[in-house]
Amino acid sequence: MVPQGAVERLAPVTISVNPSAGRGGAGRKIAEVRREFAQRKFLVDLVETASVQEFRANLQARIASGCRTFIAMGGDGTLQLLVREVIGRELQVGVIPAGGGNDFAAALGIQKNVSQAVDVIVAGKSRSVDVVQARTASGHDQLYLGLYLGGGGLGLDAEAVRHASGKFLRWPGRLRYVASAIAALGGFSGVEVEADFPESDLPRLKKRVLLAAALNTPTYGGGLRLAPDARLDDGLLEIVMIEMLRKREVLALLPRLLSTGELRTKKVTRVRAAKARFTTQGESWFHGDGELLGQAPVEIEVMRSALRVLTP
Repeated sequence: MVPQGAVERLAPVTISVNPSAGRGGAGRKIAEVRREFAQRKFLVDLVETASVQEFRANLQARIASGCRTFIAMGGDGTLQLLVREVIGRELQVGVIPAGGGNDFAAALGIQKNVSQAVDVIVAGKSRSVDVVQARTASGHDQLYLGLYLGGGGLGLDAEAVRHASGKFLRWPGRLRYVASAIAALGGFSGVEVEADFPESDLPRLKKRVLLAAALNTPTYGGGLRLAPDARLDDGLLEIVMIEMLRKREVLALLPRLLSTGELRTKKVTRVRAAKARFTTQGESWFHGDGELLGQAPVEIEVMRSALRVLTP
């Protein structure tokens, strides 16, 4: 087991880089990252990967060789891939935020600053945080493929995922999400969602929504503050349901969303629960950290203290 508060130095720390993350920003920061570690005389094994398959194969090989500390250099998607490989093992992870959306890193208190991120890794302080497991009607059979770290949901945001991975792919963080949502809004008429909360006395909610989300972090979508009270280590999800709005009402929210990430509307319901189930009328996709995981119905629950993470 990796001792708490100490990076394993017997085997090099492995940094897995997605060079295309952040519109290529991660790739452009590789030299800077190497310099920062060299200045601190801290040994790392920095590996660039060109595909998901290569990313996974490299991680599996490094785990087999005895490495116990793994760093994701990229955005939330890169970290999600890493966590799916290491979850359930006596390993610890870290992050050098260099992607379009870095909401999990922000929740840890790690900003998009290479020097600060390297300091966090070198210091070796760690803590346990929660991970979210989503099981969908049409999703993956393998347990860990339904994991996410920050935010997941259905409705307009899931529809926006399709646009975000298309024509808005190279747009920066929050702007990418908002532009994708605007594009998806054109043909969107809302989703009838029923939310219930197993093992809880919370009442069932039934609404026609713009979106229904289950968050582990205060923000998602590159800094949109949908769940300001969410915490990474309390064993609870923040369930956020925004009732269907007129298009002009949505457009009126955009200036504040773009400038501060704040959502200000009275048509929002927030509850906290360890488990939630979303059932919809008609086909509706659920995403986790920007990846479509499958169609509703979906059961979402917290895996309490499932991951050891390097933190400031």
